[in-house]
Amino acid sequence: MDTNTRPENMERITTPALAEAFIEEQVEALRAQIGKEKVLLALSGGVDSSVVAALLIKAVGKQLVCVHVNHGLLRKGEPEQVIDVFRNQMDANLIYVDAVDRFLDKLAGVAEPEQKRKIIGAEFIRVFEEQARRLDDIKFLGQGTIYPDILESDGVKAHHNVGGLPEDLDFELVEPVKLLFKDEVRVVGKALGLPDSMVYRQPFPGPGLGVRCLGAITRDRLEALREADAILREEFAANGLEGKVWQYFTVVPDFKSVGVKDGKRTFAYPVILRAVNTTDAMTATIEDIPYPLLAKITERITTEVDMINRVLYDITPKPCATIEWE
Repeated sequence: MDTNTRPENMERITTPALAEAFIEEQVEALRAQIGKEKVLLALSGGVDSSVVAALLIKAVGKQLVCVHVNHGLLRKGEPEQVIDVFRNQMDANLIYVDAVDRFLDKLAGVAEPEQKRKIIGAEFIRVFEEQARRLDDIKFLGQGTIYPDILESDGVKAHHNVGGLPEDLDFELVEPVKLLFKDEVRVVGKALGLPDSMVYRQPFPGPGLGVRCLGAITRDRLEALREADAILREEFAANGLEGKVWQYFTVVPDFKSVGVKDGKRTFAYPVILRAVNTTDAMTATIEDIPYPLLAKITERITTEVDMINRVLYDITPKPCATIEWE
């Protein structure tokens, strides 16, 4: 039997009861597979890796070693949330790696989007490899592979960039949610007690804010981007758009414009807002944000975020625009 093929009669996990049954089944299977060995997991804080971490904690406890790499390209509060949920609340064996300077130094002066992606992916693998080599007796590698990953990659998936690890590490894979669709993973995550902000986390590119800080990444623009993004998410949540809009984010381009703040001339960056709805990410429509809300978001960003003096709203659907800018 092909273990990468979802059985035709497999019931979709749509209720808490079905999720609980799946969790019970997977905990038993994980214990049988892992025994008394150790498992290593790259924990990004996204829904897939978080659900796998929670399942493994329930199954084998401290035998799981989670590695959370902060590359400086996460959204505001995300590293802190990972530490709070997994180390403080779930008592996970969590290694936190502050690699912000390492990543940003590697990215300095690099403007081409694909080159930025390659640098971020390769550096993540190196950081994760270094952590793996410091640990003794790791036999298994946990991965947040889900069923669409298998379908899209014809059975071969390197999730969270750990597929580039050297062959000599020779880990055996543990992929407990590989036959689930994203909506099912969320139901399981909810049943495992993960917070809604993690379970319903909107899609986030692998390179993180690295592809939303357009052109060569600078620390001032990156910080402005992070703060503006936090304001946008906060206002969407407060105005009932958090669960209604599929994806929303900010972009900061690599140019400045003249403005006025507190009666003085400024020369600062614009921030671009983008909010889209889609069912398959192949096409996307634009969310019609009420003008008073746009005005409030604009006022907050231009008042609260240093180095920003304009707010723009991208109203281009896909096609002809892509969802992300880079």
